[in-house]
Amino acid sequence: MANPLHNEAQSLAALDLRHVLHPTTNLKTHAVTGPRILERAAGVYVWDTEGRQYLEGMAGLWCTALGYGEEELVRVAAEQMRKLSYSQLFAGRGNEPSIRLAERLASLVPFDLPRVFFGLSGSDANDTQIKLMWYYHNAIGKPQKKKIISRHRGYHGVTVASGSLTGLPAFHAHFDLPIAGILHTDCPHYYRGALPGETEAAFVDRLVANLEALIAREGGDTIAAFIAEPVLGAGGVIVPPPGYYPRVQAVLARHDILFIDDEVICGFGRTGRPFGAETMGIVPDTMTLAKAISSAYLPLSAVMVPESLYAAVAEQSGAVGTFGHGFTYSGHPVCAAVALRTLELMEERDLFGHAARVGVPFQQRLAALGSHPLVGEARGVGLIGALELVADRDTRQPFPAARGVGAYCAARCEANGLIVRALGDTLALCPPLIISAAQVDELFSKLARALDETLDWLTRAA
Repeated sequence: MANPLHNEAQSLAALDLRHVLHPTTNLKTHAVTGPRILERAAGVYVWDTEGRQYLEGMAGLWCTALGYGEEELVRVAAEQMRKLSYSQLFAGRGNEPSIRLAERLASLVPFDLPRVFFGLSGSDANDTQIKLMWYYHNAIGKPQKKKIISRHRGYHGVTVASGSLTGLPAFHAHFDLPIAGILHTDCPHYYRGALPGETEAAFVDRLVANLEALIAREGGDTIAAFIAEPVLGAGGVIVPPPGYYPRVQAVLARHDILFIDDEVICGFGRTGRPFGAETMGIVPDTMTLAKAISSAYLPLSAVMVPESLYAAVAEQSGAVGTFGHGFTYSGHPVCAAVALRTLELMEERDLFGHAARVGVPFQQRLAALGSHPLVGEARGVGLIGALELVADRDTRQPFPAARGVGAYCAARCEANGLIVRALGDTLALCPPLIISAAQVDELFSKLARALDETLDWLTRAA
């Protein structure tokens, strides 16, 4: 007898292939392989339409901090929908959830950033960051100070402007990006970027010197800001060497260049501290928040700005007649209510402390896999990490991209009931912050099996 669930899954797959344009997907390959359709989830686990269970090792897309099926967030969303399902913030209107959330965020971030602009994604938030930098420097009489420095392999979004900040070639190819005025400097990845025999300190010296040279070529009086993720996420989970950020910030300070701290992945406990800036020794001028801010139950982003920036923008808006920026869903009351309750639950359950504690065995198990024959580097901090797979550990020679080793290993992870993300031949890990020590062991046991199976596949193919 035919399994009706299997038939339904086949029907959904056919509809997907006919109608859905998937983001960040090899569309040609997808037309052959079809989708993996998820049906339900609870805690750190998800199930597909075939009934297979997976430990969600990527927290969705770096975002479901509280895991899946949190009834408190369901309750709050339903309650707010019944009370006030929508309102907007244009023309000075407000709603209680967005006001309370702004207050909460201003008190939570460990920097003096009291003003909050709400959006829906990290991409639109970083678009807002660029526009604020342009608007601000026009307002203070420095209209030439507009360029933004990002980094190769950084990820800051996919809109025209935020996609230009992103330093990954696939996000520029055929999109005519980056736009003018966006500059890119070195990726701070010691494993891949160091010269033969170069120490970490010398590597940092060289990157800082290159940044100084870039600023000198462009003119410091033309550069508004530098944007960085404390730990680079989609570029391969890259943890910069010690001393990198203080040295960079010293250069920026000399040229009056602002530091935009992109905490979309690192914020809210991911790196073992409440914010990645604290972990990495950054003192930012503005911050971008998204993803874990609502545990991804509803879309929401926030740009945190200091009073000095707000005052200049507010003054200029008076001359223009309005601050001409905003979104239909800025400060959406249901999204804001869910985000507010998310932050409350994080505090009530000491989630940051839990993540820091569980991050210890997570990093220990990650480091242990660094000795696997396929692994060139194991890297991470807190509850985020990655394994870079290489053809030769001694020479660090990568596999040919066409071999698809990372994708094969990620598929073997799925076969073993674990979801990871293949970033080329780097396997990224970013589980929900609620993961237990026992589930950390489960994650790495499944990952170790997938690595062994991938090694066996390569050996047989040799």
